Amino acid sequence: MPASASLQVSTNVAVPMRDGIQLYADVYLPEGEGPFPVILQRTPYNKTLARTPLDPLKSAENGFGVVIQDTRGRYQSEGEFYTFRYEQDDGYDTVEWIAAQPWCTGKVGMYGASYVGATQWLAAKGRPPHLAAIVPRITASNYHEGWTYQGGAFELGFNVSWTLLQLTLANFQNLSNRLDLSKDRQQALLKAVDAMDPAFSHLPLKTLPHLPDGMAEYYYDWLAHPAYDDYWKQWCIEDHHAQISVPAYNIGGWYDIFLGGTIRNYLGMREHGATEEIRRGQKLIIGPWLHGASPGPGITGDHYFGLGSDPTVIDLDGLHFRWFDYWLKGIDNGILDEPPVRIFVMGDNVWRDEDEWPLARAEDVNYYFHSEGKANSLNGNGTLSTQAPANEPPDVFLYNPADPVPTQGGPLCCNAYFLPNGAYDQREIEVREDVLVYSTPPLERDIEVTGPISVTLWAATSATDTDFTAKLVDVSTCGCARNLTDGIIRARCRESTAAPSPVEPGQVYRYTIDLWATSNVFKQGHQIRVEISSSNFPRFDRNTNTGNVIAEDEGFKPAMQTILHNAQYPSHITLPIVPG
Repeated sequence: MPASASLQVSTNVAVPMRDGIQLYADVYLPEGEGPFPVILQRTPYNKTLARTPLDPLKSAENGFGVVIQDTRGRYQSEGEFYTFRYEQDDGYDTVEWIAAQPWCTGKVGMYGASYVGATQWLAAKGRPPHLAAIVPRITASNYHEGWTYQGGAFELGFNVSWTLLQLTLANFQNLSNRLDLSKDRQQALLKAVDAMDPAFSHLPLKTLPHLPDGMAEYYYDWLAHPAYDDYWKQWCIEDHHAQISVPAYNIGGWYDIFLGGTIRNYLGMREHGATEEIRRGQKLIIGPWLHGASPGPGITGDHYFGLGSDPTVIDLDGLHFRWFDYWLKGIDNGILDEPPVRIFVMGDNVWRDEDEWPLARAEDVNYYFHSEGKANSLNGNGTLSTQAPANEPPDVFLYNPADPVPTQGGPLCCNAYFLPNGAYDQREIEVREDVLVYSTPPLERDIEVTGPISVTLWAATSATDTDFTAKLVDVSTCGCARNLTDGIIRARCRESTAAPSPVEPGQVYRYTIDLWATSNVFKQGHQIRVEISSSNFPRFDRNTNTGNVIAEDEGFKPAMQTILHNAQYPSHITLPIVPG
């Protein structure tokens, strides 16, 4: 480690791309002659503000140069920004430019969160020879499933808030320079961000008025490609794990909007990475974290997981440096000899190292839905148990898209006021008649649930297309119902998001709802609860129930939903139970 913490700083350094566009970067080098291994952040969120998660001064103290670059069409950089389109080639060109500089040893790493994680994986997909390691945090593996859509449903709250504020309003000066936009356009955007609920409710979705004329054409392209088609396949990471030859330390959060992709990147690279060394060089850590800043140390939503859960307390920066020490400096610090997986177990509120994911010792147990035909709301007679159902009447509810079930926490982004994310009490949601509630009796002992979770739903609808949602909830002894994880399936996507097909009204179909994963100890006296409904708005767009292209629909059609739970159709949630 250098004795001095002084920095050599060069701002707005031009980095040429293969098509002649210049991207601009700030370069931070430790004091001394060098050369140095370099860590790179390629960000759409303004390079002058992107001095986290690794501070350049702290990086210099640890012997690393840092390059922070505005991606194409963002802030100081030239060109047109279009989500994902240029990140593979621009990432490749930037890594190789850095490696060729006299102040670089030829070893380059990348780091950062969210879209900055996407710039890492897309660069890795391009296979630049000098990219030695990455640390992608809270990011996805597929920019259709688990980023823009989930289970076939459009992730409305995220897509609208992210595009309006972080992608468009925040970058207005660059857009204005290229498009000669008026101040009136800026004021209209500002008003849309300050009053976001009307944007969430706007119909039809494809006519959202704030983003056309070159401001964010990609938003309308997302809506024009609801299926997993070639538009999305060109950027997919998980389809190319076998060709990627970069070690990755994956960092995720139990309440992060990209948790599913974080886990799939780890698993895919662990199994299919290009070489044995690369397959071994994959790590995973998941905390009880949000997408974005926490309201305070140890706080996720309105729940407190303890100071020990905070990234600063476990020295997440230090983990980055140990990872880059190994791969960029060749220091054998033992990091690869440590267990590859580290998880925070909620409920017990402890960190635990594991040798694999999912846990080999966890046993998948089905918890079946039961009722006397009236599981509607918290006041209904829905129950949950490991005993399979016999002859039971179904549960029925009316899904009215004009009055959807409101979102209450969960994995959200990117406006904490309109979309507060994390763990929140769900009882306000559970009083609705269009929410089915199935709960175990108070538990006689602690039960740990750690691993992937899914709901198998046997259901019929009066519509030709609709949605079904599911949520796993931990109910404390005082009645507080803390959400753990949730999911959705669009009926037309029940078999495939690449080839959607309508359903026959009244016919019973099997739906699998992926709730991704969690790690939680349901304490003695608590209850395990599952909520079933057909909307979670504005986290997801409202299914109009018409069977039409939802982005083009201006009206709604109510649907009668029937959830079966009997010997022939045993609807249930599958929980990975870890033996005590």
